[in-house]
Amino acid sequence: MTTIKRIVLASRPLAEPTPENFRIEDVELQEAEEGDVTVRVLYLSLDPYMRGRMSEAKSYAAPVPVDGIMEGETICEVVRSRHNDFAPGDIVRGRTGWCTGAVISGDMMRKVETHGAPITTAVGVLGMPGFTAWSGLKFIGKPKKGETVAVAAASGPVGSMVGQLAKLVGARAVGIAGGPDKCAFVKDELGFDAVVDHRSRDFASDLHAAAPNGIDIYFENVGGHVWDAVFPLLNQFARVPVCGLVAQYNGHDTSDADRLPAMMSAILRRSLLVRGFIQSEFAADHFNDFLDEIGPRVAAGEIRYREDIVDGLESAPEAFIGMLNGKNFGKLIVKVDGVV
Repeated sequence: MTTIKRIVLASRPLAEPTPENFRIEDVELQEAEEGDVTVRVLYLSLDPYMRGRMSEAKSYAAPVPVDGIMEGETICEVVRSRHNDFAPGDIVRGRTGWCTGAVISGDMMRKVETHGAPITTAVGVLGMPGFTAWSGLKFIGKPKKGETVAVAAASGPVGSMVGQLAKLVGARAVGIAGGPDKCAFVKDELGFDAVVDHRSRDFASDLHAAAPNGIDIYFENVGGHVWDAVFPLLNQFARVPVCGLVAQYNGHDTSDADRLPAMMSAILRRSLLVRGFIQSEFAADHFNDFLDEIGPRVAAGEIRYREDIVDGLESAPEAFIGMLNGKNFGKLIVKVDGVV
């Protein structure tokens, strides 16, 4: 038997997660059965959806049980294989959770294909975040040349892809980010047409100035006061793919009044499409199409990305807590380099 480290949910957070909600453990791996692969974890992806898994509130997926391993996708190296599709040395990705090694069914793993880009992109721009942007924009937003596409968290792995994809079809990209460094990255490195700092006291008026003809597509990652500023600018027949509401994940009440009647009235009057989605509903049929289209563009530098990599599995809780408060800059990844 082999000892690995893992991080479990020690208790459910009441509001913002704290380090006390996590616990690191040493455990022994079970024996691999026919069809299993034994892997050492190289990189762990940290993503906002994990906050929902820490809660018992009703959601689209089951919560992590208390004392259960934290949910998460990883990039791994196969050490031993009892599955015909994998061999030692293969680089794969799968949902092993927050750990340094695992035994997992080979049917739950996928070989990493990045078209020559670094393997970390398999959990970022060429993984779930990138596919979220691609599928939400392609199947819900459906941007056209000359339209205005706005996106919150524009320096992050989803938002950065949304704006760049919008530009590729000839739309105007307006990014919303927090702080001068992130705003400069969105404008200067990613090539958005305009960017607005949501921390500005004049945020609403700044956004109006950046989108003088209104907004045709708003890709929602945040909610909260950003949504409040965007909503009045939505044009007739605007589309709103909703993939995240980070401002609400810690249970903060961002409203002091019931705004639902006014919002529903505006949705009716302006013929708005507001459509929540989970990327997995498109993945089975379209993930390979996404890789074939976007992989070569990433490898060639046509689509740019930024990664925020921290070292050591033990760093995951603090990094995750910081991410929920906007402290990361780019796709947040933990370099685990587990030994099995």
